[in-house]
Amino acid sequence: MKIVFIILTVIVAMISILLLVALFIKNEYSIKREIAISRPAKDVYGFIKYQKNQEQYSKWVMADPNMKKEFTGTDGSIGFVYAWDSEDKNVGIGEQEIIKLIEGERVDAEIRFIKPFEGVAQTSMIIESESENQVKVIWVMNGRNSYPMNLMVPFIDGMLGTDLELSLANLKTILEK
Repeated sequence: MKIVFIILTVIVAMISILLLVALFIKNEYSIKREIAISRPAKDVYGFIKYQKNQEQYSKWVMADPNMKKEFTGTDGSIGFVYAWDSEDKNVGIGEQEIIKLIEGERVDAEIRFIKPFEGVAQTSMIIESESENQVKVIWVMNGRNSYPMNLMVPFIDGMLGTDLELSLANLKTILEK
């Protein structure tokens, strides 16, 4: 009985320490990755503004070929919503809506996660021309994790940043064919 009490005390102490630490960790996160693509800005923009094209390069969209997808509105225009529903816990349920377009320069979207956790993130894909046939694509994701889930904030860049890098590499491969 004494061992059970000690084990429970240690568990309660560890949880208490984690909850205390979470009080001092920021809630917001920002991830940024970029890649150079040898194509004119208008071609790159013409591809990334269509959310359905993410099926060809986004690690997250390609993670579950059996996920259910629903589209609302006109792809490539403000208000278009790409919703997904997957049994895969790494994909879950959510939707992405185009909220801002600047022709030839950027696509902004809001991602609303429903399962396996609720949350909202803002993403931007920004195109910067480096020459007539060379651009830099910058993918930025900003979000917020409420207490105590903010314990994950220090690890988000490493976890999601790798996925952004892979997705950008896929995008480069497709656009430079």
